[in-house]
Amino acid sequence: MAKKKYYVVWDGRETGVYNSWESCKKQVSGYPGAVYKSFDSEELANEAFYDDSKEHVGKNKKKPQLTEEQKKKYGEPILESISVDGASSSRGGMSEYRGVFTHSAKEIFRQGPFPEGTNNLMEFLALVHALGYCKQKGILLPIYSDSRTAILWVQKKEIKTKQPRTKNNEQLFALIDRALKWLKENDYSNKILKWETKVWGEIPADFNRK
Repeated sequence: MAKKKYYVVWDGRETGVYNSWESCKKQVSGYPGAVYKSFDSEELANEAFYDDSKEHVGKNKKKPQLTEEQKKKYGEPILESISVDGASSSRGGMSEYRGVFTHSAKEIFRQGPFPEGTNNLMEFLALVHALGYCKQKGILLPIYSDSRTAILWVQKKEIKTKQPRTKNNEQLFALIDRALKWLKENDYSNKILKWETKVWGEIPADFNRK
């Protein structure tokens, strides 16, 4: 007898956790861009539903191995640094961010959870928070982020998000407005560097929810 499966639908006619392929299929069959995945237990499925789908879909695929020559191209990360990361649940759910010292993974700040946020917004706020922290403490450590989008937003001092402002995320967008204002009014000397996940593994500030 085949083992029972549970199905998470992150994007479909109706999102949720389904206890049969037939019920899941009704939500995803013929639906453009449907995002779903099966799990071996209802508990795992329920937990995954509140995660970003990207943390689960495609995770079982074998990643290509880099050659030693390719690894040398990136070198080793600077351990005397700060690493930041953001996390958000699927479909604009609860979001948060944090920063740690790279060498020890000791947490130095954490904010959230905020309703109706996105991962990119969290990554952006984490970077600006780290810059502000360093300026306040007189620290010139480099700052790592694994988000190219967030790094670009900080460099350009502007964000481009499709996430709408609502009554529920007023606090979040107030923080974003403050972060943008800080960037436009302050200079900083800290280098912002891309964390190369494919070579070094998950960034030390990762929330370990994958």
